[in-house]
Amino acid sequence: MAKILNVRNLEKSYSSGSKKLKVLQDINFEVEEQKTFAIVGPSGSGKTTLLGLCAGLDRPDSGSINLCGSELSTLGEDKRALLRNKHIGFVFQDFQLLPTLTALENVAVPLELQGNKDASKIGKELLTKVGLGDRIHHYPSQLSGGEQQRVALARAFSTRPSVLFADEPTGNLDTETGEKVEQLLFDLNKEAGTTLIIVTHDLELAEKTQHILRLKGGRIVENQVKHV
Repeated sequence: MAKILNVRNLEKSYSSGSKKLKVLQDINFEVEEQKTFAIVGPSGSGKTTLLGLCAGLDRPDSGSINLCGSELSTLGEDKRALLRNKHIGFVFQDFQLLPTLTALENVAVPLELQGNKDASKIGKELLTKVGLGDRIHHYPSQLSGGEQQRVALARAFSTRPSVLFADEPTGNLDTETGEKVEQLLFDLNKEAGTTLIIVTHDLELAEKTQHILRLKGGRIVENQVKHV
């Protein structure tokens, strides 16, 4: 199976006053195409920083990240944005839906940006698939947290991304709603043949993936590939 993400010797620091705070050091791992992968660890272990670097949203101090066949360090901002638009989907803890757009419009936006003439049709199909076929004209403020995250899932999968990055996708949801969203996430992922990379503090969610990377203090303390 081909590697869709390859991370080598990654280091990242932030300045805190006069001090340099090392957030990630000596990070090495790879993710195979169409696999499910979890990054876990306590708060402050560098999980979200690592996700942002892997998705090309930020740059490391040193090391290399190869995503979907492109070496991110060699790409300027515009080319990295193009790579994300073409290959990457995102799901965030706080949904990040546009409040002035309906559920359908939120799902259709990434497709419209790609010039897809069937944006509305695909949006309706995906919202029906996540159980919101009767809520397509509702605004985010008219939807529960679980419903908003289901809209976010439909939006993330609308462009059929090669890789979906999910940052604490159930972090703002109660247990029952979170489990439903998890199931949808895995079902949609399997159907689309997407590579799923989840950052989570929820070890039960992580255990449902095929590969777990555990961070502590900015370092990898476990890199577990499960034979699933």
